[in-house]
Amino acid sequence: MIVSRRSLSRVLAPLMVALAVIGQPVLAVQPDEMLSDPALESRARDLSKGLRCLVCRNENIDESDADLAKDLRVLLRERLVAGDTDEEAIAFITDRYGEYVLLNPPATGSTLILWLAGPAMLLLAGGVAAVYLRRRRPERQDDSLSAEDKARLDEILGR
Repeated sequence: MIVSRRSLSRVLAPLMVALAVIGQPVLAVQPDEMLSDPALESRARDLSKGLRCLVCRNENIDESDADLAKDLRVLLRERLVAGDTDEEAIAFITDRYGEYVLLNPPATGSTLILWLAGPAMLLLAGGVAAVYLRRRRPERQDDSLSAEDKARLDEILGR
């Protein structure tokens, strides 16, 4: 069976388009949420990349389709339209929802424990492993023979 280039391209072209669409990041931002000012919309997109969806947990609010994420997107845009700076808008949302809403929380206060816990546990585990391996090592035995054993060996070997 010979397949022509034309029939092959008819099959592959839609497949490649479908794969390209599937490979694109999905943004849950609806057209009715977008701001008419491109500069403000760009700021909102940049800020929302650092805000966690409280329902999905490891998605930012732009990627999440949850209702709470939509509310956060709208709230962020309202704060920007009201004239807040980026820091003020993030502070407003953080004050309302806590530091957990930040995908990359600052290493201060209560989050300092979380930042230090991982490396501390790694060091502790390494120390425990080192102690375990040292204690597990067999003790050296004295390989020298006593005078009685040497005499017996010489007798066996016929010396």
